[in-house]
Amino acid sequence: MEDIIDKGYAERVSDDSYISEHVNYIPHHAINNPKKPGKIRVVFDCQAKFRDKSLNDYLLKGPDLTNALVGVLCRFRKERVAFICDIEKMFYQFHVNVEHRDYLRFLWWRNGNCDSKPQEFRMTVHLFGTGSSPGCSNFALKQAAKDHEKDFGTVVSNFIQKDFYVDNGLTSVSSVSEAIDLISKSKELLLCCGIRLHKFLSNSAEVIESIPCHDRAEGVKNLDLTIDDLPTERALGIEWCIESDAFRFRIKLSDKPLTRRGILSIISSIYDPLGFISPLQEICRLNTGWDDVIPEDLLPRWQRWRDELFKIETLKIDRCFKPDGFGTVVSVGIHNFSDASTFGYGECSYLRLVDANQRVHVSLVMSKSRVTPLRAITIPRLELTAAVVAVNVNLLKKN
Repeated sequence: MEDIIDKGYAERVSDDSYISEHVNYIPHHAINNPKKPGKIRVVFDCQAKFRDKSLNDYLLKGPDLTNALVGVLCRFRKERVAFICDIEKMFYQFHVNVEHRDYLRFLWWRNGNCDSKPQEFRMTVHLFGTGSSPGCSNFALKQAAKDHEKDFGTVVSNFIQKDFYVDNGLTSVSSVSEAIDLISKSKELLLCCGIRLHKFLSNSAEVIESIPCHDRAEGVKNLDLTIDDLPTERALGIEWCIESDAFRFRIKLSDKPLTRRGILSIISSIYDPLGFISPLQEICRLNTGWDDVIPEDLLPRWQRWRDELFKIETLKIDRCFKPDGFGTVVSVGIHNFSDASTFGYGECSYLRLVDANQRVHVSLVMSKSRVTPLRAITIPRLELTAAVVAVNVNLLKKN
């Protein structure tokens, strides 16, 4: 909190300020992320209600300008050289109009002296927790890229507009020189608007070496890039083994009751936005309550499935669609296969590449699976439903 105040993200409200009906006080608390020990995030509760109304009840979210997660991840797999980065405190980079800041007041004890009278502060920037912050921040980020497109080029502008998922940017290019140039110009463009890009990480040691140490991700700041292996990091939640340049899965299961709710909780804990695994949740077909114990005849099957789940950790999915040594691509095709049965339906999307030497390589792009509804539906109709899923997935990859 002291850091927020010292950096000007919050300002002191003078004691003689007039308190009108257009003032709102926001409660706050600290969150400690176990994956980032020692780092505490201040969270403002904009959902807190006073007289049955909260601040978020009055805020408009605006249009959803967040890029599609699947689209960003698919573009991240296009070329051999990849990098990821992060916008430092994204919401805090965009200011709130002075006349609206009194809605973002809060109380705080400077220097941790809780025996003294709390002082009043108000945020000068957008908050993590207000319903309008994502829309405002995404709009401002994209507008910054458009405003400076003539100065820095279309490639840089498109990267900022299309390859960021909120504050996380990730993309892939065909060469090291392209990556270094794109990183340099992107940092310069956003710096013109007071926005800092940092936490850069790449599968190329040469790209990492071109980035100042203070702008690199924590995992590579102290590495000797000539001998040390590159670490495993998360790319939008997916485990990215940078050294082998492959996606992997890390399974951590907690004990849950043998109920429909408990089993679905375990299945959903596997983060897999591209559907590399796509387990068919047959338990959904049971006509039982959420907290009813599943039938005994399903227990051995469930236990066997749970025990074998850790084998997924040995699975590796190449990040890049192109294999090493693949030549200049002369033909690209997307093939969507869909099918259905009485138990479920779904689709798989594949990318077919042909190089100048007429070599062919096929990669799994993503998949989607669904459980067949309990009500009776004919197989032809289910196959049409699966085809609709394939069409929607194909559109999703383009966004």
